[in-house]
Amino acid sequence: MRKHAGLGLCSPCWQRHPGRPFIRGEHLRDRLADPPSWLADFVAHVAARHCVARACGFVTDLGRLLEDEHSHSPQALLERSRRPGRSMGSFARTLEDFFTLNGLALPTDQAERLAAGRRKRRIDAVPGPLHPAVAAFDASRMRAQDRARRAGTRPRSNHTLETALATLRDLALFLVDHRGKNDWALVDVHDVEAFLATLPRARKRRLTVLRQFFRFARSQHIVLVDPTRVLTGREPTGFRGRTLTLDQQRDLFRRWTTDTHVHPHEALVGMLALLHGASSSEVRLLQVADLDPVAHTVRLGKRPHHVPLDPASWTVLQRCLAHREAWPTANPHVMVTKGTKAGRSPASTAYLSHVLDGCGSPPRMIRSTRLVDLVNTMDPKLVAAAFGMTAESTLIYLADHVNEGLMPADEDRVSRGH
Repeated sequence: MRKHAGLGLCSPCWQRHPGRPFIRGEHLRDRLADPPSWLADFVAHVAARHCVARACGFVTDLGRLLEDEHSHSPQALLERSRRPGRSMGSFARTLEDFFTLNGLALPTDQAERLAAGRRKRRIDAVPGPLHPAVAAFDASRMRAQDRARRAGTRPRSNHTLETALATLRDLALFLVDHRGKNDWALVDVHDVEAFLATLPRARKRRLTVLRQFFRFARSQHIVLVDPTRVLTGREPTGFRGRTLTLDQQRDLFRRWTTDTHVHPHEALVGMLALLHGASSSEVRLLQVADLDPVAHTVRLGKRPHHVPLDPASWTVLQRCLAHREAWPTANPHVMVTKGTKAGRSPASTAYLSHVLDGCGSPPRMIRSTRLVDLVNTMDPKLVAAAFGMTAESTLIYLADHVNEGLMPADEDRVSRGH
């Protein structure tokens, strides 16, 4: 095999040599007439987070941008590095992480672009005659979101806007396919009632969206009468979710504390939900800086105080940290995946939604089990204060619950005239 002229290595050893990215960076700096001051830092950044071949590829891609005739400012380089389509590309994500970490450029609007694409796909699925009104409704909601952002109030999230468009898309398809109507002015209360009956458990949420849409349609003279005006979305206010039995909780506890084949991420999400009522979002955003190794406490989400962990939960957390240390990563989050080890973003919500598939119980059911138990054995106000919730949000777990131990005995009620 032919050896490398400079280092005397064979080709496979040269391909794996850790100094290759730095050598390629030096060659790039020698070719440039005015190399940027951050070039060496970028080479070190990619060399510490990626394999040798990927790091060399990123340096080559950067050289291709620096040698063209366009602007070489960090913001301009970041915009030109993005690929068209739903993914901006690994090189653009690496540039974004490096520039934002060092304060050289602002983050891209990739999330907004993806959200706009999701909204467009939902609007395009609306049948032709009903399409313009839904598009106008989406435009008005986007203007309202922009005004709320500039005013500093709470704007609607992209998920809320997309869910509303999905509801209107389903209604439009239902009107055309099942009711034979292709004009919003022909919709009456019976059509809306029939549509809401297709998903009874989503009645309240869907009716809220339909009221907003038909209010907008009436203001734009698309309809003369609001068909949702006389409908009600009243539902039982008590908790109606599913919970785990005591035996199921014991089985899950043994699975996450004794089974070494269980993935550390599953054990961490499950234990924090089972014993501490942590949501998937709180665990997903948990960072290493939020841990106190001396007091064995963690800061979860917006809770006002640190949460003390029991020995079993702390052991599971250490397993997750050991799994994290196996990755060569600078990601500040506790849960690091293959897709986030090279950056600084948390694990995706899709990953968290499937992390407990192995145990067969969703995170919401496990967390609800803990909340139901705490609210019915303690003061709901104390639970709300500990979890950073409102007092009203914990009262739904008290519906139809009677503590027999606090009821007076039968003879006491008879003696009191009851």
